Amino acid sequence: MKKTIFTATLFSFVCLASAQNTALKSKIGQKAESLESKVISWRRDFHQNPELGNREFKTAEKIAAHLRSLGIEVQTGVAKTGVVGILKGGKPGPVVALRADIDALPVKERVNIPFASKAEGEYNGKTVPVMHACGHDTHIAILMGTAEILASMKSELKGTVKFIFQPAEEGPPEGEEGGAKLMVKEGVLENPKVDVIFGLHINAQTEVGKIKYRTKGTMAASDWFTIKIKGKQTHGAYPWLGIDPITTAAQIVMGIQTIVSRNVNITESAAVISVGQINAGVRSNVIPEELTMTGTIRSLDPKVQDMMHSRLKQVVNSIAESAGASADINITNQTLITYNDPLLTEKMVPTLEATAGKDNVYITPAVTGAEDFSYYQEKIPGLYFFLGGAPKGKPISETAPHHTPDFYIDESGFVLGMKVLSNLTVDYMEMQSKDRSTK
Repeated sequence: MKKTIFTATLFSFVCLASAQNTALKSKIGQKAESLESKVISWRRDFHQNPELGNREFKTAEKIAAHLRSLGIEVQTGVAKTGVVGILKGGKPGPVVALRADIDALPVKERVNIPFASKAEGEYNGKTVPVMHACGHDTHIAILMGTAEILASMKSELKGTVKFIFQPAEEGPPEGEEGGAKLMVKEGVLENPKVDVIFGLHINAQTEVGKIKYRTKGTMAASDWFTIKIKGKQTHGAYPWLGIDPITTAAQIVMGIQTIVSRNVNITESAAVISVGQINAGVRSNVIPEELTMTGTIRSLDPKVQDMMHSRLKQVVNSIAESAGASADINITNQTLITYNDPLLTEKMVPTLEATAGKDNVYITPAVTGAEDFSYYQEKIPGLYFFLGGAPKGKPISETAPHHTPDFYIDESGFVLGMKVLSNLTVDYMEMQSKDRSTK
């Protein structure tokens, strides 16, 4: 008899909680729709006034002012210029973090829009054009809108929300710390301790209204390498009197391509090695003494990553030695593998599908681009997904990729961004509430 009463009581509780959650979802949808023009306005302001990593001073001021206007507790100066907002719900529950990156890139905009960037900034000692060429302006605006939605239903939230506006995702200036790694180091996941984290990235190669995700390894680890080759300087007319670091470098560039093509099982894991910069010499008829080249390694498996590091050193040193030159190679880790926790992903995919429509949610292939969101996921379970930003009906082959002067985002996808971040938050809180009630 007691068991029957308990079961009936539990069933009633679950039904009541479900009805309350449905009502909350309805409020989220209505609020997101009402905020669309406001969020677009914020995005255009940030787009027109971009700032580079660790220099997002005005951006941070605008974010902090908005959060304070909502009654959210605000911390500034986190990891240089980061802003953190803490919203304590009216009921006990988990701490859910939502993250947006806020920095722009040293890219000159070519898109013909009224709010195109004309800004300039300093990047590693040089004056450069600045543009939000990766969509971080949209991330800021969407998370500001999400903060307004969740703050409006504070008393109904079963837990705490931590809004993380992170600087320097694209990497800090030379000689500085920054980004997610520094935010974690400075304790952004503590006080209160964060249980899970969600993040999105606008995607110019995904149609508006659609969401893409992947469980486990989603984006690659990014390592940067610097190779210094030392030869022997001589007149360009008498190369036999010297040791040419330029021809040695050319052989190295070709040689390291065999690491992926001959040492990586590409049917199991994608990998990339690219040389992005070569600097040497002062004039056309002088073979220089030294050369420096830099590049990147991308991998989706830690074992493959270790192998590529080892082979890179072996190939570089062997080719240099065969030419009579010497080589010094340094490899530094920039980001970890962006790893979506399998259990968390499985729990939250129904929220993605319910928000966007099941037919609009896809599993994406792994991406060889990198994301420092991975540093949060190293510490706590996280889910990172892609939000469509390509105009409907436009062939994806005609949309400009990220980090280019012609990068363009359709703003009609921002409402979905707010809805999905808000729904992930309240659904996770509800799940944890049910887990506590059945224990």
